[in-house]
Amino acid sequence: MRCSTLPVVTSSEHLTTVGADYDAMAQAYTAFAGEAFAGRPLNHVLVEAFAGLVRQAGGGPVADVGCGPGHVTRYLQDRGVDAFGVDLSPQLVALAREASPGIRFDVGDMGALDVTSGSLAGVLANYSLIHTPPDVLPATLAELSRVLAPGGYLLAAFPALDAAGATAEPWDHKVSPAWRYSLDHVIGLLRQTGVHEVAHMVIAPGEDQVRGFPQAHLLGRKTDDTDRTDRTDRTDRTDR
Repeated sequence: MRCSTLPVVTSSEHLTTVGADYDAMAQAYTAFAGEAFAGRPLNHVLVEAFAGLVRQAGGGPVADVGCGPGHVTRYLQDRGVDAFGVDLSPQLVALAREASPGIRFDVGDMGALDVTSGSLAGVLANYSLIHTPPDVLPATLAELSRVLAPGGYLLAAFPALDAAGATAEPWDHKVSPAWRYSLDHVIGLLRQTGVHEVAHMVIAPGEDQVRGFPQAHLLGRKTDDTDRTDRTDRTDRTDR
């Protein structure tokens, strides 16, 4: 479904727009989001794997960026992950703190995180990249890569665009302007930042009974300098 009549949102406007839109819908969205996640077991598959891989790698802090009311942040905490949440909406952050007082939640922008470079064991972007305009997406993904430690994991979920030759398309999200992205496009952008695909899952379009979009879940790992050197050496030897 193409939504070419949606208003154009520029990179300079989207932060204010998204935060205000979710503030206005905070109570209703909180009720919807928790029930939607709990009621869709397929959406848990790579979140479970992500949590297990972070623990297996030794643990460490994990950011749930665009955490909304914090339901997935809490899900990670319940699985032994030291997760904290970040969201643009002060109202959603307040509701998250109220629902989970033992978990840290901050108001912030996933594209400019107040986090030391290379300090996180993982980053989760669970349907939060959808409000990032196409011209901002590369920089946002680079920021998520920046905060990951070498060997850290990134998990992103988003409605996928499967139109041949297209990388992005706006769609009629009920709260705020949104885009869906080609899975290959996101994989390529992440690769440029040093995050390489580990696995992905695509839920069939027929499982989305509202819009009929395929749903992509992409798991990546931040490459450390040793891995990059080894990979370059192997490529050089192959080319000789």
